[in-house]
Amino acid sequence: MELDDAYANAAYIPDADAFPPRWSGAAAAYRAGLGLRAECDVSYGASPRQIYDLFRPDGASRGLFVFVHGGYWLKFDKSYWSHLAAGMVDAGWTVAMPSYDLCPEVRISDITVQISRAITALAERVEGPILLAGHSAGGHLVARMVCQGVLPPQVAARLGHVLPISPVADLRPLLRTSMNDAFGMNEQDAAAESPTLISNRHNIPVTVWVGADERPVFVEQARALGAAWDVPVVIAPGKHHFDVIDSLTDPDGEMVQKLTQTV
Repeated sequence: MELDDAYANAAYIPDADAFPPRWSGAAAAYRAGLGLRAECDVSYGASPRQIYDLFRPDGASRGLFVFVHGGYWLKFDKSYWSHLAAGMVDAGWTVAMPSYDLCPEVRISDITVQISRAITALAERVEGPILLAGHSAGGHLVARMVCQGVLPPQVAARLGHVLPISPVADLRPLLRTSMNDAFGMNEQDAAAESPTLISNRHNIPVTVWVGADERPVFVEQARALGAAWDVPVVIAPGKHHFDVIDSLTDPDGEMVQKLTQTV
């Protein structure tokens, strides 16, 4: 399809195949190291994939941080990303990582509803402000949480900062990729799920983040969301689509500092 290459990440990242097993190994080691502070596979919905892991800090919690994984709404689950909780846990936050159903079994709009359901369930368990970050497709999903009418008002009122990382914020170009065979979107579906086209949003801090060495369309998508919502865009030098998320592992890293500076 016309835009398949434009949205192909792995083909332009050296040793790309090594990243998923590396993520999975680091994530498993992190969960094991937390011991009883890790609570895994908690259900928030009817299907087997509607589950989350919860990681608690050593001491009082400052609030809730939710990380939503990517994979073009087609692959991966929460088990690959646990180590990315390290920075926020060390900074004193309770961290949750949900899985969700994947296309083509569900539509992207269904996944948006599932993430809203997960955050709502978590908000009932963890007090304090709520911070969100998501990567790639997860960046799209956390951006959707900023749009009015997606989260219940009492949950949206607790949002302190949202960080879409390398988000797919305008879904219309995906209609011209072979991935749409799984998404099953038409023009109306894609527009309805595109944060760049939704101006009715909650007035909360949003920072868009993207790697300078990513595929050009991801830099364009990040800039477009920043312009549409009039929010800052950070273009991280030397980072590509697979390592742009690494900063989340460090409590003194730029992402953790940005997320927590307003709460």
